[in-house]
This record gives sequence, structure tokens and C-alpha cells, in this order.
Amino acid sequence: MHLHKRVLVTGGAGFLGSHLCEYLLARQCDVLCVDNLYTGTKRNIIHLLDEPYFEFLRHDITFPLFVEVDEIYNLACPASPIHYQNDPVQTTKVNVHGSINMLGLAKRVGAKILQASTSEVYGDPNEHPQQENYWGNVNPIGPRSCYDEGKRCAETLFFDYRRQHKLPIKVARIFNTYGPRMHPNDGRVVSNFIMQALRNEPITVYGDGSQSRSFCYVDDLVEGLYRLMETADEVTGPVNLGNPAEYTILQLAQNIIALTGSGSEIIYEPLPQDDPKLRRPDIGRAKKYLQWEPGMPLEKGLRQTIDYFADTFVNTGR
Repeated sequence: MHLHKRVLVTGGAGFLGSHLCEYLLARQCDVLCVDNLYTGTKRNIIHLLDEPYFEFLRHDITFPLFVEVDEIYNLACPASPIHYQNDPVQTTKVNVHGSINMLGLAKRVGAKILQASTSEVYGDPNEHPQQENYWGNVNPIGPRSCYDEGKRCAETLFFDYRRQHKLPIKVARIFNTYGPRMHPNDGRVVSNFIMQALRNEPITVYGDGSQSRSFCYVDDLVEGLYRLMETADEVTGPVNLGNPAEYTILQLAQNIIALTGSGSEIIYEPLPQDDPKLRRPDIGRAKKYLQWEPGMPLEKGLRQTIDYFADTFVNTGR
């Protein structure tokens, strides 16, 4: 075994990936960050480029990768509707071909591999809150299917590689996560509302704002991913990672207006197709197997996120 654990993070220049790279470096890991910069950006990792145990490789995981590593965190995939619907075929490819390539790599080099799955595998759920044994309610032919079904197929591949090749796998189902380094134009509710509020533009709420979401701060989420990777081989998941505190979209909009001191008014638009009405994780498994639960209160996390957006995009004019 090498002095430093060699860890590959795919999608490592993205919002979640860049925070994970930082977290791993702080734990004396040798980090290989792989990203094709489709939605990730060098800005997220520029402060890491001079770190002696950090390496950046521009690569698309729908093509095979030949490297020597001990662990793989597979985070590569556009994760917001605007980006994954922009090229739905490529979104399916990164989930399916990308997973096959990373699982093949893990099998070749004997690495442990973690899949960043999503609460979207539950679709528009008929069960609330969502537990990991719920099979979901997903439209296989809708505009969100490339992501929902792509991630579901990735989970299938991970468990088949375990059954067929005894591969040590971990599957995390990530619920709404927010924090610094979110993409400003990703169409996600937190980044949308913050950018609109900081610019005093109308805040766009889809539907009547009664649909709910659960918001987990990025530092909490990354800690959960790391703890899952560190569990014994028999703990495969899937494990929900998210914040069980539930807020309506309207509450979130009002919170952000208050925290930014914005003059924005709230306007209402029709609900997009297949938009889930309820989203809240049951984190019983995470508590039991990872001794993990999120600690960041929403208001404090939102303040830090607002400061990042203000400093990076609004006050600089970028």
C-alpha cells in the first residue's frame, strides 16, 4: 500500500467534486481529479493546482481511463435539469458507459468504488419520506429520464459488478445539496433564487411553491460520502445522504429574500413536467452505518452560499 491512498474523483472540478477533492487532500490522500469540464470549471479547483498531492486530468469518462488508484468516487454527471436535458444522450452515456468504464477500472486495479447516485431514482415518489427500499415512481420516457433512468441503470451496474465480480462498491443517494461553488446558471432552486435576489430580479417559483425539498450543506454531504467509503465491504448501500429538514420552495424564496435584503418580488410560473412534489430523505441507514447526520442549519449555510455568489459573480461583474 502506498504511503498516501491514491483516490480518483470523477467530476472532480464540479460543485460537489471540488469540495470532495479538498476534503480528501486534508486527509493525506493523493487525489487525481478527472473532469471534462462540461459543467465543472477550473475555477473550482484552481486553488488546489499547486498542491503536491493533487493532479487534474481533463478526460471524459465515457472513454476508458487507465490509471492506478486505490479508491474511486464516481461523481461525473451533469446534475441539474438545464444541463442534463441540454444533451440527454450524453447524460445517459456518462451514467451508463461512464459507470461501465469506472467499474472496469476498479475491477482491473482492485479499487473500491463509490457511485454518487441521486434522490431522483425515486422519481415523483408515492412514499414520503423516501427510504432506500422504495423502488421509485419514474417516467422512463420523459425529459428527465436521461438522468433518472441513467442513474438507476448505474446502480444496477454497480450491484451486478458486485454480484458477478465481488467488487467492493458503495452507492450514495444524494438529495438536494447546496453551498459555495454551485454553478450560477444551473437552474437549481438555491442558486436561481440567490442570483435573482442579489440582482433584485423577480424570483421565479414554479407551481404554487408548496412542493417541498430538503437542503443539505455541501460540507455535511462530503463528510457523508467519505464515511460511506470508509465502511466495511458488506455495507454497500444504497444510503440516502441529505438533510431530513423539509422546506417548501416558497419558504426557501422568502428566506433568501430576507437574508439578502433583496427587493425581489416572487412570481409564479407553471410547474415543469415530472417535477417531484415531495422530497425528503429517511436517513436511518446513514445514522446506523455511518454515524452521520447533517449539522449545518439552513440559515447559516445559505449565508455562506450567498456570500460566495455575491463575491464571485455579482460584485465582480462576472
